[in-house]
Amino acid sequence: MVLSVGLIYYAIGYTGWISTLDWDGISPGPEPVGARNYTRILQDPVFWAAVRHTVVFFVVTFVIQTVLGLVFAVLMHTRIRLATVYKVIVFVPVVLAPSIMAPVFRHLFAPDGELNSVLSAIGLDSLTQPWIGQTSTALPVIMFITIWQWTGVTFVLYYAAMTQIDPSVLEAARIDGAGNLRTLVSIIWPEMRGTTVALAMLGAIGALKTFDVPYLVTVAGPNNATEFLGTYIYRQTIPLSHVGYGAALSVILLGIALIMALLLQYAGREREARG
Repeated sequence: MVLSVGLIYYAIGYTGWISTLDWDGISPGPEPVGARNYTRILQDPVFWAAVRHTVVFFVVTFVIQTVLGLVFAVLMHTRIRLATVYKVIVFVPVVLAPSIMAPVFRHLFAPDGELNSVLSAIGLDSLTQPWIGQTSTALPVIMFITIWQWTGVTFVLYYAAMTQIDPSVLEAARIDGAGNLRTLVSIIWPEMRGTTVALAMLGAIGALKTFDVPYLVTVAGPNNATEFLGTYIYRQTIPLSHVGYGAALSVILLGIALIMALLLQYAGREREARG
């Protein structure tokens, strides 16, 4: 209780108070401005761009990670050879620190990096481009890195959920003539609804908190193409010393995270009730 109140709720309240100030975080006399920071946020095009990037990022990464994680989990539950090796390969990216991965991906997607070199070597020079240096491809690169990193978590949770399915149910489906695809769609997927809702909540909150990969790989550029709420809060608070405005952005971020978590949880309960 002391840790929760002292480190979390006090910090939230303090951030809320700072959000009503025009302050650089150092000067002894911050100027109270009321709700001016919040009205400024509503008129800030970079803020809305960050929100749009967050929504697109969440939808794309969640859908692809869900599909890949489910496919990997199903495959690992079959009699596949070297299953343990494949499990390790899929999960290894999860334990790698973004600070380790960032230089690798920056070099991989650089104009003279390995990806363009491979494309040139196989005669696809027309596809070579500065992947992280142009607005049209920078955000997809960030999404690719995130999918590569976090699909292992989706796989592990789905794999664990599949072990909880009663084998007699699957056997009964096979006796009734259901094929592998029918069994997956009608039995396995509905049984893992709770896991999917939990992954959606984690994905939504993770998208709102995204900072390390876009900051380390693209520095939220070019031209704010990979600007997220986390990177924008950092840029306003630290380099630009707009501490009050950054605090207001943080409060907005907290509110969006709570709303999204409640909506996803409500949607999951509604589906369970209909089921």
